[in-house]
Amino acid sequence: MIHPGRQAMVETGGSQSGPVVLSAAASGLVDFIEAQGGDVDSIFGNCGIAPEMTAAPTLQLRLAAYCGLFEEAAKQTGRDNFGLWFGQQFSPRDLGMWGYASLSSPTLGSALENLVGLFRYQQSSSTMGLRRDADGRMRLEYQILSPAIIARRQDAELSLGQFTNIIREACGRHWSPLEIQFEHPRPDDWRQHEMAFGAPVFFGCNTNAIIFDADLLARPMPGRDLKLLTMMQTCLQSLGSHDRSESLIDRVRGAVRLRLTEGAPTLEQIAHMLRLSPTAIQRALADAGLGYRAAVDQTRYDLARHYLQQGQLPLSEIALLLGYSELSAFTRAFTRWAGMSPRAYRSGMLRH
Repeated sequence: MIHPGRQAMVETGGSQSGPVVLSAAASGLVDFIEAQGGDVDSIFGNCGIAPEMTAAPTLQLRLAAYCGLFEEAAKQTGRDNFGLWFGQQFSPRDLGMWGYASLSSPTLGSALENLVGLFRYQQSSSTMGLRRDADGRMRLEYQILSPAIIARRQDAELSLGQFTNIIREACGRHWSPLEIQFEHPRPDDWRQHEMAFGAPVFFGCNTNAIIFDADLLARPMPGRDLKLLTMMQTCLQSLGSHDRSESLIDRVRGAVRLRLTEGAPTLEQIAHMLRLSPTAIQRALADAGLGYRAAVDQTRYDLARHYLQQGQLPLSEIALLLGYSELSAFTRAFTRWAGMSPRAYRSGMLRH
């Protein structure tokens, strides 16, 4: 509901103009505002968003309105560090499919690479990256690019808190980064930031970043689940697709991908999943000059090249993601497709 007497245009979902973010990023915001003594209807009404949208994680919010929510909440509650503390208490699971894709990855390195690789399906007109700095430390960077969104301090602080909590899944809840960097100027109560992150915090930087030891990338994720990882990747990419018209071949390849962690699916299994006859699938593939086995191989090859770009994802894990019980079988298949081993392919990509 909008606060009585307040005039506002309220988003209700569907197509959005301009940059967007999935509303999962605001999960729990209503309760947090109330806990801080804020007026939910007034804050949401001023930003033109219906509070119930935060309970529907796959709906899209305008990014400007989403950032405005936290700026307005900080203003109305009188808590200048509202976004900082919202991010610190935020569970990565509340990020929805994006969060689960990261948490179900095998290692922290692959978790962060999946977080970065799938970010474009979560939020637009923004950038996220994982790189090694000149001192050999890792940097997880985040920044909104849209020049129209000027007030975005609260978003930056809550986002780095959310990402820190993903790292803490692997390193323990008391883990602290080496350093935190924010692009906005230093706020008055900046010592709360150092207390929240347990690390030195710098302001007025080129971007927002979490700095941490590169050795942590090999840490196993406690929620490792390759089947769930594949499912979340596929669902998130499908949700974020701007082209909702899917060909039958696309549907076949999507179904194959979902079953790969159990081994290469048979034509009959895919037909059952899609509620089609095997003949109908064969006919559609034949029209594109493909046989079923070739379609499976092409799906595996495309996925293999994607996974090989993730430098922290072990080859043995890639083999399992593609439905191979042994690394040697994956190596033989990839060498047949690409004319080189997966290790050589990855080395060539890293050099470039």
